[in-house]
Amino acid sequence: MGQDQYGQQDPQKRYRQPDQQTGTEIAHPGLTAQMPQRPDHGEDSYRGSGRLEGRKAVVTGGDSGIGRAVVLAFAREGADVLISYLESEEEDARETARLVADAGRAAITVPGDIRTEAHCRYIVEQAVGAFGRIDILVNNAAYQMAQPGGIADISAEQFDRVFKTNVYAMFWLCKAAVAHMASGSAIINTASIQAFQPSAPLLDYATSKAAIVNFTKALSADLVDRGIRVNSVAPGPVWTPLIPATMPADKVESFGEDESPMGRAAQPAELAPAYVFFASQESSYVTGEVLGVTGGKPVT
Repeated sequence: MGQDQYGQQDPQKRYRQPDQQTGTEIAHPGLTAQMPQRPDHGEDSYRGSGRLEGRKAVVTGGDSGIGRAVVLAFAREGADVLISYLESEEEDARETARLVADAGRAAITVPGDIRTEAHCRYIVEQAVGAFGRIDILVNNAAYQMAQPGGIADISAEQFDRVFKTNVYAMFWLCKAAVAHMASGSAIINTASIQAFQPSAPLLDYATSKAAIVNFTKALSADLVDRGIRVNSVAPGPVWTPLIPATMPADKVESFGEDESPMGRAAQPAELAPAYVFFASQESSYVTGEVLGVTGGKPVT
């Protein structure tokens, strides 16, 4: 779509805006199969070039959305991947594991809730048991639930769930994983444009994402002498199961149109190359950075 004779495409037209259906609601956490339009994870477009050959990766929230796109790209670049996900997302996890197997790489699936330190340690133990080490840790799993009434509608229980999923789990996983990561390894945390340009209905989520940005910068300083790089990807609006499962139907219908200068939400496939860059040796001189993939909104 919009491609010239040299294969270049207008980024505003490369992916069409999803046909979100007004009134369509799916349970949270959502499944890909329940979405009014399936996201593009790069199944037909991502081509690997051996940039992660032989690497061993852990990706939380790896069953769907950005996580699936990252897992698929890592596998096609030559990495074996442990996929962490909630038990209720087993269907999505199986499909993601199939994509890894089709790429000729090993997939380990570990269901469970990362809101406990014990389960985070278990994920690391499973990765080390299967792979012998961890080369790449992607802290991608997240929880959000938009509250149109802002702080008045955000319960203490929701605030706790957001921070346990988005921040505590990242801390626990990093703490457990670094003991099994050698020089040259990489940690990649998923932040958000919300860390820089927060919206009131996502007050708790935005706050957690700001914490991820500062955690990334501090941890990068902590681990730089060990040769472990720590970076963050900050997505803008992305069409994933999280959106129709956590946002009002009227917001879902036009999701991405006002949030991005490009006038559309990204597809997960458009996020994966940023993670591959941070995971590969191509970014060997980059640590403590935040890469915005926002469709034009600056992360400053």
